[in-house]
Amino acid sequence: MKTVYDVQQLLKRFGTIIYVGDRLADLELMEEELKELYRSQLIDVKDYQMALFILRHEAQIEREKRMKKE
Repeated sequence: MKTVYDVQQLLKRFGTIIYVGDRLADLELMEEELKELYRSQLIDVKDYQMALFILRHEAQIEREKRMKKE
């Protein structure tokens, strides 16, 4: 797992597709879904940690982009 797309594919395996039109909101919702899958013991710790890292990294990039626009 290396990209947000890979995380989306992981979530899709469990029937979860997230798209609200706001990239930051999408990333945050994906993180919540990921946490729920982990709490339910449906994904292993390695996948959880990597996906969480990817989502948080992308969210930080998105926040920085928004700060530059202001």
